[in-house]
This record gives sequence, C-alpha cells and structure tokens, in this order.
Amino acid sequence: MTNVFGAKVRDRPDGAGLALGALHDPTRRGVLELLRNGEMSVREITDRSIVTQSAVSQHLRTLREAGLVVARPDGARRLYSVDRTGLGAVRDWVDSFWDDALSAFVAHAEESGK
Repeated sequence: MTNVFGAKVRDRPDGAGLALGALHDPTRRGVLELLRNGEMSVREITDRSIVTQSAVSQHLRTLREAGLVVARPDGARRLYSVDRTGLGAVRDWVDSFWDDALSAFVAHAEESGK
C-alpha cells in the first residue's frame, strides 16, 4: 500500500493507525491523561473537564474503538481505564523508526570501518 506521497506504507493491523488518529484530538489526549492514574467513570471525567458528559462519552467511545481505553461494568456505571495493549501498538510503531535508524547507523559504521 502507498500513501498520498507515493511512499510504501506498512499495513498496520495492530491498530496503531486508529490509535494515532484518536490521539490527534486534544480532548481525547486529555481524557487519556486523566485515566493514566486509574479507573474513572464518565461522570468523574466530566467533572474534571470543560466538555459535556455526552462529549466525554463520545470521546471514550472513540478511544475504546481505537484500543486505547477499556471499560468494565461497576453496578449501573462503567469504569474506564487505559488499555496498555493499545498503547503498546503505538509504541511499537514509533519504535520501528528507531529500529530503522539504528540499522542504518550500524550499516554506515560497518561500511566506514572497511
């Protein structure tokens, strides 16, 4: 697959693309920051933000669909927390750039040493 620049793009079935798209929005990044320290309900998140409960719910749905947040029932409410697996997909994608850079460095060092 190629992107709009004609560059070859790795197919990312691991969800990094969805996660990065979800993290584009500053409100969703803020929600993720709130969840960094543990589980919270929609109401608890709303109380700490400037957006409506409906907006918080929509952002949580997007984060959940992107694999960045999980929800578990707790009586009549749901508690949300960061899904470390989803964050791992993003980290793996970013790390792939470092892997490429390191490989290029090693190849250059080996070539220079000849």
